[in-house]
Amino acid sequence: MHKRRLQAWLIAAGVFGLDRWTKSMVETRLDAFDVKVVIPGFFNLVHSNNPGVAFGIFQENPTPQRTMLLVIISIAAIVTLAGILWTIHKHDRLTANGLSLIFGGALGNVYDRVHTGAVTDFLDFHAGSWHWYIFNLADSAICVGAGLLILSMFLTNRKEASA
Repeated sequence: MHKRRLQAWLIAAGVFGLDRWTKSMVETRLDAFDVKVVIPGFFNLVHSNNPGVAFGIFQENPTPQRTMLLVIISIAAIVTLAGILWTIHKHDRLTANGLSLIFGGALGNVYDRVHTGAVTDFLDFHAGSWHWYIFNLADSAICVGAGLLILSMFLTNRKEASA
């Protein structure tokens, strides 16, 4: 197996494992909607179940087919990402790492959705009246991965422009 491909799968597996572990800790130690203040006025741990997608999109949609549709779309994305990861040796390191983070995070959230119909979220940041959506480690990995992909695009364009 190509070294970069192995690294990509290990990163994805690590993200998935850490995501499952952190969600399991929250699910077993906090009741639904419990709040544990970590940094007063800034950061709490909460136990929230999100039946929608990122940033609460579709959370209020009561359609019974919502979960099935979200699972199907997520699995299609995971299969696509798995195919890209198989050819990861053709990509630069930032792209490989970004895609690995996205893949691991997507696996973590799909696992939740398939098993419970909702994703466990628990990281709650706020400052004054500003309050961010509650999220989890998988969401963080997906966002960091997307950031790495964007950075890779800028750096690739810069190299091509100077060449």
